[in-house]
Amino acid sequence: MTFREFYNSILNSSVVSYEDLPYPVEKIHFKKGSIITDYGQIENAVYFLNTGIVEMTVKSYVSEKMIDFFFEKQMFTSLTSFLTQRPSDVQMTALTDCVAEMISWEDLMAAYDSSLDANKLGRIVIEQAYLNKAQREKDFLAKTAEERYAEMFRTHAKYISNIPVNKIAKYLGIHPESLSRIRSKMNS
Repeated sequence: MTFREFYNSILNSSVVSYEDLPYPVEKIHFKKGSIITDYGQIENAVYFLNTGIVEMTVKSYVSEKMIDFFFEKQMFTSLTSFLTQRPSDVQMTALTDCVAEMISWEDLMAAYDSSLDANKLGRIVIEQAYLNKAQREKDFLAKTAEERYAEMFRTHAKYISNIPVNKIAKYLGIHPESLSRIRSKMNS
């Protein structure tokens, strides 16, 4: 799916070409392991992921923690940094080779001044990001690691094999050995 198709599906519109969008969109490639947004960097773009997997991490007092993964057909950015234009407290890294489409902060802000559709899409994307974050927090409080993994497997099965076990374990907040037991149990 392209960003233009995503835009049309969310806004129920029929934009035919990228020139008809309220902001320029640039296609960009990230090699596996590339840092997209580094700790301390001010986020200056929002991305739509065409192909690949992106991980978001945060440094804790002891180690690096896995906050989230982003998959095809999803928007991603270091949201707090993007919104405040302050240094990022998270790092975004290409977990696989990725193709994405990028909208710069400056172009998005200019579009917000002149386009109702740009504002509407921005609101919908931010609302969805909030709902996803709220659900993840609730899941951490109310579900077991096994239930969280089963949900991850159900919704993102085609991507799981491309994510190292230790990263999935970090995301679930468990040790890799515990994840191995959960996977064995699910396969039996």
